[in-house]
Amino acid sequence: MNLALNLSRSVEEFGERTAVKLDDVELSYAELGGASAHIVGMLREQGVEPGDRVGIMLPNVPYFPVIYYGTLRAGAVVVPMNPLLKAREVKFYLEDSGAKVLFAWHGFEEEAAKGAEEAGAQCILVTPGEFERQAGAAEALDEWNERDESDTAVILYTSGTTGTPKGAELTHANLGRNAVAGSRELIGLGEDDVLLGALPLFHSFGQTCSMNGAVAAGACLSLIPRFEPDKALEILERDAITVFGGVPTMYSAMLASSKKDDVDTSALRLCISGGSAMPGEVMRRFEEQFACKILEGYGLSETSPVASFNHPDRERKVGSIGTPIEGVEMKVVDDEDNEVDQGEVGEIVIRGHNVMKGYWQRDDATEEAMRGGWFHSGDMAQVDEEGYFFIVDRKKDLIIRGGYNVYPREIEEVIYEHPAVEEAAVIGVPHDELGEEVAAAIVLREGESATEEELREHVKENVAAYKYPRQVHLMDELPKGPTGKILKREIELPERAKANRPPRDSGSMLVGRVESAARWRRRMGENAPSPLKRAKRSADPPQWRH
Repeated sequence: MNLALNLSRSVEEFGERTAVKLDDVELSYAELGGASAHIVGMLREQGVEPGDRVGIMLPNVPYFPVIYYGTLRAGAVVVPMNPLLKAREVKFYLEDSGAKVLFAWHGFEEEAAKGAEEAGAQCILVTPGEFERQAGAAEALDEWNERDESDTAVILYTSGTTGTPKGAELTHANLGRNAVAGSRELIGLGEDDVLLGALPLFHSFGQTCSMNGAVAAGACLSLIPRFEPDKALEILERDAITVFGGVPTMYSAMLASSKKDDVDTSALRLCISGGSAMPGEVMRRFEEQFACKILEGYGLSETSPVASFNHPDRERKVGSIGTPIEGVEMKVVDDEDNEVDQGEVGEIVIRGHNVMKGYWQRDDATEEAMRGGWFHSGDMAQVDEEGYFFIVDRKKDLIIRGGYNVYPREIEEVIYEHPAVEEAAVIGVPHDELGEEVAAAIVLREGESATEEELREHVKENVAAYKYPRQVHLMDELPKGPTGKILKREIELPERAKANRPPRDSGSMLVGRVESAARWRRRMGENAPSPLKRAKRSADPPQWRH
């Protein structure tokens, strides 16, 4: 099989329909298929053979699917890359994967070309107008190279939050089945649907749930190169978007837009959220504002990415990531990989057709992640009596305050219930007596006001005394990754925090650089409290209230 055969089928069945568009630029399925054939010719001219790796460093523009499917048609392996990478990072991605060719957006020529040169790869710039002539000069090869379903189709590099980025090898079967599961089987995507392509296509969420899902269903994908809430709302109305997939910060930003009351979004039938936990209050407000339904799912780059979902034909539970998709198994385990009792907290482990082949040339990392034949996610969750999974937090984000576990997501849910809050992130900061203290970085909604003390008291009234944030910091913005996910590891608390004195009941405090629970445990030694053995469900965590 070959993942690109989804495009072949849609070319035959929906040839004249619009496959992808960017404002006034549109490509039909026939044109997308024809253009990708020229990419096969270009790659052959560069000496690319089946199994070779090809880097794609582009924003959300129609050239992305053209080159993506052209690469797959040639039997080569796609290495998606963030166009904002610097030369040093470009070099690493290309050297580590052994990529022969890099297609890079002209606006990032300096970094891309330098990194490619140092890695010994050929850099092909994608400049509108010029690239069409360059590709058109190459022979259009009508090839759909046969690949085994276990052959690698895409190498997706992880974010590298715990060290050097690792390349997750996703096979043709991984991505093919996940695209179908995430489009037709889960949300009933069809040729009449129009998707808003706001998620980066170089990321697993956007690649599978937007681009590959749309192509598999013969739907139209309307792209937005860089997410801006006002622009997204404009496209929702202009193109009569029926399905929108995004991360929680995108939903929050659209709710904060001054244009939200002036757009017609009546065509919007379904929204999908993933990437990080969606606060229940944000979900409630968005559905009320735009008269649509949001379904939350869960997955990782290593799982293609969809592993679980709130299925449309079943009860939706706000705050839950739903149940495993067909053909996928999930459970929660303790430190010894024993399944925990229902309601207890454990690490999510996954197995099924969606799980990666392994990490590229990292047998040690693969063995560690795939212990016992299950992929270990690093996410902690609970399972209720009906089999619904509820994410508690990332294992590495857990805060251990005086030996007690504090799950940032639970505290964030409470913070979001305050009407003045737009975004929030709860993190652990070093404490000389307690090990870690709870801190909250908060962005207020435009036009709203609230003091740090007021926000602290709001949380204090709703959670146990050891959980509420002794430090609350109002910030202009929070750092975000390429999908819009809040990057807690990059939050820098204000310098004034060093001089702040916490409330009397919190004890003395050492305020320094933000340090995660995982790093703290490494510093404190192996005898630091285990997050899984000590964890118990709170009596009434916010995600269960709705």
